[in-house]
Amino acid sequence: MALGLLGLKVGMTQVYDGEGRIAPVTVLQVGPCPVLQVRDQDRDGYDALQLGFLDKARRKATRPERGHVSADLESKRRRARTAAGVTAPAKANCEPQRYIREFRLEKPSEIKVGEVLTAERVFKDVPRVDVIGTTKGRGMTGVMKRHNFKGLRTSHGVKKGSRQRGSIASNASNRGSGRPKKGIRMAGHLGVDRVTIRNLDIVRIDAEKHLILIRGAVPGANGTLVMIRPTNKSKK
Repeated sequence: MALGLLGLKVGMTQVYDGEGRIAPVTVLQVGPCPVLQVRDQDRDGYDALQLGFLDKARRKATRPERGHVSADLESKRRRARTAAGVTAPAKANCEPQRYIREFRLEKPSEIKVGEVLTAERVFKDVPRVDVIGTTKGRGMTGVMKRHNFKGLRTSHGVKKGSRQRGSIASNASNRGSGRPKKGIRMAGHLGVDRVTIRNLDIVRIDAEKHLILIRGAVPGANGTLVMIRPTNKSKK
């Protein structure tokens, strides 16, 4: 996985390019993201960077959350480990973070703990990205809305059954277990799923306001957390 950043979905709008063509874009507020931890093969068994996003008020943060980012917080465990000669990992010395995520890397990174990553620094020469978000929750829905079923006839003789799924036929039994076959499409919960939209074009980057304008739609409601990373998929 390539190094990415955390951000918030602001909303959708439209912009014009230098040739006067209009482009529908999604505005993302990306970063700044402080580096909280650096994972390596010797200590953790894999290479990764742990990033934070959005400062959290100290009065709302728990003591472990404050100790995760601060090297000056006193605790019995820290004093005992120091007395035993255990070297504590480096701390970012920043405010507690509301969101914390890890980005796995293919090789060790030269970025150190405490550095602040911005959209311009990470996506300066990146043409296309992948965006990971959580879709909107739709509650308990029927098969027509959840799976795009056609439904039954609306003619005479069909009483209040136009939105039903119909017979489940051989899917009713799964080799004599008395249960329907796994994966059968029925009514149920829709939404609140982690979805990745791949290969979206970057239209514009506003370095001062930490905004990235991406062509197309991004999963999730406005104000929700998204993860953005350079894509590894070639666009034909």
